Amino acid sequence: MQRWAGRVALVTGSSAGIGCGIARALVKHGLKVVGCAENDKEVQRIEAVSRELKGEEGSLVGLKCDMGKEEDILKMFETIKSDPNLRGVDVCINNAGLAHEEPFLTGQTEAWRQMIDINILGYCICTREAFKSMKERGIDDGHIFLINSVAGHRVPIFTNIHFYSMTKFAVTAMSEAIRFELREMKSGIRISSISPGVVETEFAYKMIHDPVRAKATFTQYPCLQPDDLADAVIYALQAPPHVQVHDIMLRPTMQFN
Repeated sequence: MQRWAGRVALVTGSSAGIGCGIARALVKHGLKVVGCAENDKEVQRIEAVSRELKGEEGSLVGLKCDMGKEEDILKMFETIKSDPNLRGVDVCINNAGLAHEEPFLTGQTEAWRQMIDINILGYCICTREAFKSMKERGIDDGHIFLINSVAGHRVPIFTNIHFYSMTKFAVTAMSEAIRFELREMKSGIRISSISPGVVETEFAYKMIHDPVRAKATFTQYPCLQPDDLADAVIYALQAPPHVQVHDIMLRPTMQFN
């Protein structure tokens, strides 16, 4: 990881959960991390983590960005570019995402649209802008990550997350398509997809809106923790330049689906 010390990483959705765990790990490995979140309250949470990490080799700064709005994403990249301490993105962690319990046959269009805008288009726009940032500065060893899901490789039996699963299948296709495009350009920039099973975060509580039912998601067996995903990111980052860790799937040992 020494070659990444002092480089700039963008982690979307980093105020809590997986994104926060990844941001913490990258700071400890000496990277300058930009963490973004949707609103001021969440940015304040990132800033609180930044204060906790003071004294580590790297640094963490929070920016406000709604990943469902292209204008917000473009403004964020412009802010990073104009900052003399950052200037651009070398590592892009596409993590921000959400799920609504809105099935195909009975779901609400607006909820579907929000999942598409953030889980698919947000990843696409952020990846495009990160690639643009790398090319403008002659960076040919950058790394792009897509935080995917096991639900992006098989449709779960649970009806309430079928539409969410569809958005993650798009991420699976996206990762392979990006790999092809980078290869055609003979680029040394790498793309990695990380697909976790059940991770104990706030995600379930935001999706289900029933604290008792959400909590039950994490009591059936020991679940993955954000640090497990951070370890996967570090593993892919530290691979030598000729090795692309393209797809990592990890789930709790006792998870069935």
